[in-house]
Amino acid sequence: MTDSIAIRNAVPSEAAHLSALALRSKAHWGYSPEFIQSCKNELTYQPSQIADDKSQFVVAQRRSEIVGFYALEGVSARQFELIALFVEPEHIGDGVGRELMKHALDNVAARSGQSVLIQGDPNAEKFYFAAGAKQIGTRESGSISGRILPLFEILIRTPDEDVA
Repeated sequence: MTDSIAIRNAVPSEAAHLSALALRSKAHWGYSPEFIQSCKNELTYQPSQIADDKSQFVVAQRRSEIVGFYALEGVSARQFELIALFVEPEHIGDGVGRELMKHALDNVAARSGQSVLIQGDPNAEKFYFAAGAKQIGTRESGSISGRILPLFEILIRTPDEDVA
C-alpha cells in the first residue's frame, strides 16, 4: 500500500478501540472463538493503562484510520518489554508491523535502552526474527495456563556500533 503511515502516541479514549483491534489481530491467525475469549482479559487495555507513565502506547494511522499499535513497558533503566504489537488483519503484510517495530526500537534507543524483550505469538516468530530478535527462552501465557510462548530479545545497537 502506498499511503504513508503516521505514528503518534495513543490517547486514553482509544483504549476500547485498541483492545478490539488486538483481538481481531489475534483472531487473524485462525484461533478458535474460545481461544480468543480466553485472551480477552490480557488483550483488553484500560484508559488508565494508556495514560500511565509506566507504559507507552503508540498507534499507526493511515489517513484517519488506526491500522496498528504497539505498547512498551520499562523493565529496568536499560531494558524494555514490547507488551503489545498488533495490526488490523487487512493490513498484515503491508508494512505496518515493520514501521511500528522500527519506531519501537528507535523509541527504546532514544531512551538509552539496550534491549527489548518480546513474548511473542508463535505465528509471529518470523516477523520478530526479521526484526533482529533472538529467542532467549520461553514464558507461560498470561491467558492460557500451560501454554508456553517463545520469549525473544532484540539488542539495541548504539550509533557507535553502527560505525564499526
